[in-house]
Amino acid sequence: MKKRIIILIGLIVIFSVGFVVFRTLHKKATTLEKVKVAEVTHSVFYAPLYAAIENGYFEDNGLDVELILTPGADKVSAAVLSGDVEIGFCGPESSIYVYNGGEKDYIQTFAGLTKRDGQFIVSREKIENFEMTDLIGKEILVGRTGGMPALNFENAVKNSNIVKNDINMNYSVEFAALSGSFIGGEGDFVNLFEPNATKLEKEGYGYVVGSVGMLSGEVPYTAFNARKSYIKDNKDLIDRFTKAINKGLKFVADNSAKKIAEAILDQFPDSSLNDVETIVTRYKESDTWLKNAYISEESFENLEDIMIDAGQIEEYVPYDKLINNSYNE
Repeated sequence: MKKRIIILIGLIVIFSVGFVVFRTLHKKATTLEKVKVAEVTHSVFYAPLYAAIENGYFEDNGLDVELILTPGADKVSAAVLSGDVEIGFCGPESSIYVYNGGEKDYIQTFAGLTKRDGQFIVSREKIENFEMTDLIGKEILVGRTGGMPALNFENAVKNSNIVKNDINMNYSVEFAALSGSFIGGEGDFVNLFEPNATKLEKEGYGYVVGSVGMLSGEVPYTAFNARKSYIKDNKDLIDRFTKAINKGLKFVADNSAKKIAEAILDQFPDSSLNDVETIVTRYKESDTWLKNAYISEESFENLEDIMIDAGQIEEYVPYDKLINNSYNE
């Protein structure tokens, strides 16, 4: 009898603990707000975002973030404008194009992540001590005309005092198809984000020879945006989202490449820890990430300078129209 009572008490305790745990987990799951984010590509370049996801910073701020791969900033903008996603993650140039297109409920950028281009120049042949002059007379796959990757590469060419027409810049290959086209034999060089650049190098298809970001300079390269009306109507959510991003930025600033790689490795199941660490090291050495999510007027004007020089826009678009910083300095 005594043994039965002990067993019964034990079962009651186990049930009670299990019920409490279930209630806690259920409550946590049901109180998180779902937010769909269209990301322009999935790259170690965006380590602060993935650190925020893997370290639970979004959950700490009551958010359940779903990433939806949407190659190309134009397609990200279309997803935001159509309402398929709440937030877009791409180059701020997309908001300028939408604004200039006359959209009434246009896209505003509310938080930054990267402060320079994250592409690496991959050569078909091994080149020691690469210089931009090595591209003269050669074909390089640069991505879509008017996109941030192409614009920043063009600016890198300008900064190197090379006449643009002296390099055969191929704009015909879609962003998502750059690696495949290069492997298939198109181009002498290609600009690629990581982990694609390292993957091609490991597989023997090319050699990483230079950083576009270091050659082009600082701009608000990749940032988070949403419709103007959505930001206005969901200010608290936008603020909480930005807080999580700021924690992600602080994490990558304060920690070693190895610790960052360990934190985000699950985001890259096809990459080894060593490869991710190597890529993070490259981006750290290139001073890739912002210290916080605030986008300054000066950096936004740098972006517009590049776009004006490239003939993509004719005049400056007001900073306070398109930049709606959730984070205040």
